[in-house]
Amino acid sequence: MNQKMKKWLPASVATIMAMSIIAGCGNGTPAPVPAADSGKTAAAKPFEGKKLTVVTANHPWGEAIKPLLPEFEAQTGMKVEVQSFFEDQLTQKLTVQFTSGSATPDVFMYRPLQEGKLFYKNGWVQALDEYVKKDASYDFEDFTKSSIGSTTVDGKLAGIPIITEQEILYYRKDLLQKANIAVPKTLDELTAAVKKLHDPKSEMYGFVARGQRSPLVTQVSSFLYSEGGDFTKDDKATLNTPEAIKAFTTYSTLLKDYAPPGVLNMSWPQALGIFAQGKVAFITDANSLYKNTTDPEKSVIADKVGYALFPGGQAGSKPYNITSWGLAMNSKTANKDASWEFVKWATGKDVVLKTQKLGNPGPRASVWDKPDGVSGFPAEMVQVIKDSSKGGVDHDRPVVIGVGEARDVVGSIVLQGMTGGDIKAAADKANQELQVIIDKEKGK
Repeated sequence: MNQKMKKWLPASVATIMAMSIIAGCGNGTPAPVPAADSGKTAAAKPFEGKKLTVVTANHPWGEAIKPLLPEFEAQTGMKVEVQSFFEDQLTQKLTVQFTSGSATPDVFMYRPLQEGKLFYKNGWVQALDEYVKKDASYDFEDFTKSSIGSTTVDGKLAGIPIITEQEILYYRKDLLQKANIAVPKTLDELTAAVKKLHDPKSEMYGFVARGQRSPLVTQVSSFLYSEGGDFTKDDKATLNTPEAIKAFTTYSTLLKDYAPPGVLNMSWPQALGIFAQGKVAFITDANSLYKNTTDPEKSVIADKVGYALFPGGQAGSKPYNITSWGLAMNSKTANKDASWEFVKWATGKDVVLKTQKLGNPGPRASVWDKPDGVSGFPAEMVQVIKDSSKGGVDHDRPVVIGVGEARDVVGSIVLQGMTGGDIKAAADKANQELQVIIDKEKGK
């Protein structure tokens, strides 16, 4: 392992490597291109005989792309082998293979804001800046600015967005109508509405959101941005600014005073689950999870769910507007041009339209303007997504290599507030801890 990799490799990964639980997949020398009958045939299938290994997460996008692969294979002459893993297994597999210098997988799904900086700093991903300029028909400018911001590391394009998401407000339309409450447009209005609808004696709670230490960080981020704060600024931690304190206080107070019992142990499945059971008036979370509230098999309020733009704070409505999943190319692949051909196809307008029709929110602005492109989403949500995409922030957690450690630091502030502790003192302590992480990564 070279020294650069050692510098950024987490201790947990070193343990994984020692266990040698996953071996890199071999990638034999591609078969020679068969002699073409004519120049036309050769031009039509320039990658005849190539084989690509593509690794995906067990994610709806991965399932949506698989039935489309025969189309790609027929067009290019390539064969594509797809391997799928659960999120944590995916990160583990990729880290072990890349650390060993494996040339496979050729292309892989990844979470830009969770692993992107680590993968790029270690030299494991191929920068794609030159590739996106090769074919004007690819129309790179069609990708939303914030989606590209999420996949950019140190000014270089480390991957191509495939799934985007924004934090939105979910609410019970019937409860607001009955109480004659307008849909909240500000965080103050949200707090007032939550108080009015909170009725724990009747098992009706005003608000719920993620309460677990690490998972809550992505969702408190929109509160932070909307109050005018951020996790960092110019390599300086900013967790204890007045704006940050206000945001952390609002989020923790809503959960402490108006959430169902057990919220400290809730990530998104539990929070959305109890909302779908009809026991909560409001929840803020990712728009990409909406089917958990509208599926009649999972939700008793499937026809009563409303969607709204994230409520504004003193800086207005500034929800995160991110790429949650992207496609990247292995820097060691022996098939770079073929790998880009796959990425270009999978993230082109036609395929994005096909996957988005199945409910996978994509990054191309033009697809959101097509009737077919929005057919997989509730009409009310489509407008919310479009409005959210106009602004927002391209990250939903601290943008550092040690993301897990940083999330625990930020989450500790909210936990203090939820348990009645001193948020200001917790924020001061967390700010120092986050600065240590930043300085360590900068070599200070």
